[in-house]
Amino acid sequence: MIDVQRLRVLRAVADHGSFSRAAAALRLTPSAVSQHVAVLERSLGAQVVTRSTRGVSLTPAGRIMVGAAESVAAELEQARQQVERLHTGRVQLTVATFTSGGRHLLPGALPRFMAAHPHTLLHVREGEPEDTLPLLRQGAVDLALAYHFDGPLPVGPGPGSSLRWTALLEDPLYAVLPEEHRLAGRESLDLAELAAEPWVLGCLKTEAYLRRYAARAGFAPDVRATTTDYFFARSLVAAGMGVSLIPSLALAPAVPGLRAVPVGPPAPSRHIGVATIDRRRDRPHVTSFIEALLEQAAPTA
Repeated sequence: MIDVQRLRVLRAVADHGSFSRAAAALRLTPSAVSQHVAVLERSLGAQVVTRSTRGVSLTPAGRIMVGAAESVAAELEQARQQVERLHTGRVQLTVATFTSGGRHLLPGALPRFMAAHPHTLLHVREGEPEDTLPLLRQGAVDLALAYHFDGPLPVGPGPGSSLRWTALLEDPLYAVLPEEHRLAGRESLDLAELAAEPWVLGCLKTEAYLRRYAARAGFAPDVRATTTDYFFARSLVAAGMGVSLIPSLALAPAVPGLRAVPVGPPAPSRHIGVATIDRRRDRPHVTSFIEALLEQAAPTA
């Protein structure tokens, strides 16, 4: 029989990439973590991690077991919530969201949902998709507002087949320029027209995306500033640091002295949706919240 604690240890190793960091997170010693993994490997008759000087990575068998570990954790969390519901008589729903998507969608969706389910105990957690989607798979949240660019969803380690994606809206990226810029009065522009400009970025994931689009346009962007906040990035553009590429939902609140110009095709865009777990999709409160999000997103879809 596979020990649940050893699955928990393996999941921590996958999340942190080393025995020592996993040990710190679990409040164990690195040797105890190593022993748990070794016993798990013996019980399976297969290697679950590959050890190297650069850290620890999962083998194919390890990825299967991390997926199983997340499923077990999710089932235990759901059972805990059901027991709590028996005790309190209240349903709990936890929604994860990234900042600009939550700011745009939740203020309209929350009243719709609460009008239909006034006794639900609702929690909201903020975070980027690479952080919240693993929480969804582990059962720590019930739904996750998330986005991706032209690549796959950042589902984290382990199989992602249990995730179900409901598309909500497209969020085009705009070229953000100082209002005195020579192209600021254009109705649209090609990314290649900004090839000689210095760039300011408001999200590390946007940098990789910009570089791919710039390569298609035949140039390598000269990145002068990187931030993790779109408002700060726009403030730097207004201060003359360069130009930026900003999703439309992150253009509010307005920063004086800027113009946002649409980018011509192939137009870069964020794909925004809500992720759920297949086995929890049938819960009425989850379905109702998705419907509220779809209603809120419909006018801008």
